[in-house]
Amino acid sequence: MSKILFVLTGADHWTLADGTEHPSGFWAEEAVAPYEAFTAAGHEVVVATPGGVVPTVDRASLAPEVNGGQEGADRVAAALDAFTALRHPLALADVDLDEYAAVFYPGGHGPMEDLAVDAESGRLLGRALASGRPLGVVCHGPAALLAARDEDGANAFSGYRLTGFTNAEETQAGLADKAKWLLQDRLVEIGADFVEGDPWAPHVVVDRNLVTGQNPASSAPLADELLKRLG
Repeated sequence: MSKILFVLTGADHWTLADGTEHPSGFWAEEAVAPYEAFTAAGHEVVVATPGGVVPTVDRASLAPEVNGGQEGADRVAAALDAFTALRHPLALADVDLDEYAAVFYPGGHGPMEDLAVDAESGRLLGRALASGRPLGVVCHGPAALLAARDEDGANAFSGYRLTGFTNAEETQAGLADKAKWLLQDRLVEIGADFVEGDPWAPHVVVDRNLVTGQNPASSAPLADELLKRLG
């Protein structure tokens, strides 16, 4: 059995362009689906957040309309309750990468608030990428990649093929015109080769040890791709 590190946002909101705080956190499905896949395969999941704060679930991600109805919403809520590691996170500063066989970053708008500018997370991502161990990042989780810069300011993910929550999806979600910046735009700016799939459809991109998913529907297929790499 291997240990897999889940790095989650510690933010409970996303600050919009006008300064208002949009309630957020991590997106339930993007944590639950991979957690269930990894633990079913016999792996242990350990959670880390900035400062070791207990992560906040985005309440919108528990709604029936984003979970295929009330039955799906109830199932996600129950699975989240069973994910006890969420209540006992490590601080990112205390993570020893050598203890983990893979690293995974779920999304939600929370990473746009904190992980996008978190130097500790950025260093961890750079080390994980360089180590060759499987590194999975989904939806808004790739915002964390923006902080993975070396001393010269170059981004570790420049030149990598990847995906993430698209401008089209942010527009359809009704938040693009309220945001300070859009994830797809920033990932292109750091030199990543952003590969856009159809809005809301599962879309996973693999480049070397980096596995990225576009949206919530991509979290389960992304987990399957990571499991193949764990053997």
